[in-house]
Amino acid sequence: MSSPDGAGGIPEHPAVTEHRLHPVTPFRRAWAPVTVLAGWVVHDPNGTQEQLARLTSTMLLVGLAVLVPVAGLYGFLSWWFTHYAVTGTELRIRTGLLFRRTAHIRLERIQAVDVSRPLLARVAGVAKLRIDVVGTDDKDELAFLGERDARALRAELLARAAGFAPESAAEVGEAPARALVHVPPRELVRALLLTGATWGSLCAALVVPAVLWFTTHNPWSVLASALPLLGAAGASSVGRFVTEFDWTVSESPDGLRIDHGLLDRAHETVPPGRVQTVRIVEPLLWRRIDRVRVELDVAGSSNSVLLPVVPRAVAESVVARVLPGAAVPGELSRSPRRARWTVPVWWRGHHLAVTGAVFATRSGLLCRRLSLVPHAKVQSVRLTQGPWERLWRLADVHVDTGAGKTVTARLRDAGEARRLLHEQAERSRTGRRDALPDRWMTG
Repeated sequence: MSSPDGAGGIPEHPAVTEHRLHPVTPFRRAWAPVTVLAGWVVHDPNGTQEQLARLTSTMLLVGLAVLVPVAGLYGFLSWWFTHYAVTGTELRIRTGLLFRRTAHIRLERIQAVDVSRPLLARVAGVAKLRIDVVGTDDKDELAFLGERDARALRAELLARAAGFAPESAAEVGEAPARALVHVPPRELVRALLLTGATWGSLCAALVVPAVLWFTTHNPWSVLASALPLLGAAGASSVGRFVTEFDWTVSESPDGLRIDHGLLDRAHETVPPGRVQTVRIVEPLLWRRIDRVRVELDVAGSSNSVLLPVVPRAVAESVVARVLPGAAVPGELSRSPRRARWTVPVWWRGHHLAVTGAVFATRSGLLCRRLSLVPHAKVQSVRLTQGPWERLWRLADVHVDTGAGKTVTARLRDAGEARRLLHEQAERSRTGRRDALPDRWMTG
């Protein structure tokens, strides 16, 4: 038998302190019943109109008087029954009013912790914390926390994921960051004006409704076609400007930090060692001003843009930091000339280069996309050869990464492709053996 103070017995686990979200959270969750009602209205507008016609103004006021308190009570109770706690090994999130759900997030599996501040949240002084975990597609989130609490919890989680002791993790604080690249608004505007998708969607939004009006003279048909097209045009220009405004990339021990957004500010992190593929995108009209866009694939993360528009030299310097030891190949080999009989004209856009650090392919004539895959991130290598390619002694080599994406070297000589298949398998094996561990704040 152990003594009351635990001497000589099994050591007791330290008590876990649970915390609630910010008091503004009930106002956000109170909209859930209203959203359900709005969904019913959209699903059956005719039935809704008939029901409203039967109701008197007094009944509508009574219904509103009932709905508002019910929505407020739901928001309060859902906030009251939501807790989070950081234990010695995990982040624990308990949610649910009727159906309880507890998420156990292992600290060593955390690969990114992003802070998001929508416009209304910025006014209220709160922020949303989104936790990116290895092996899961959906992100768990804590919405909302006070801005200071969100940043302090983010710093503690990253410190614990890096291996700091629980008693010292809370005191580590946020790692210092050094600004690398800032994209000025005028640079972003110029890039959007030189993007073909912007002008294509705008022309479609002007031409298609005009053609419908001259052929049908039906205003409803014109409106039904104009609204989606105008929305697409806005999303490809104004929407991108609002999202990518004030884009800043900084370097810190916990990875590359990305801050951006005009209305909704986002603070994201590119985890070190988790990048599977880097793409340098070069649209046709951007080549004259020597500008490129840098995208990436991160295992288990939704991060896709690293730099919206920068000079090519700046992009290459940042890529060297994302993929240590790698450099953008200067020369790439084109597919054999006989490939023109399988893919006329466009065969000229397929290029390949293999260096000591990366497997690199480039595709496209109008919009070039250079994909860089570190050898250590290659999960599998495949060779495919269709009947027409077999006739012309050509083959494709596919490289699969941990992010579920595939990079393909198209239309290579069949003998070269078979050799490349075996050599790449060996490079991937030795690359994984020599790679640094994917841990936070280690190097």
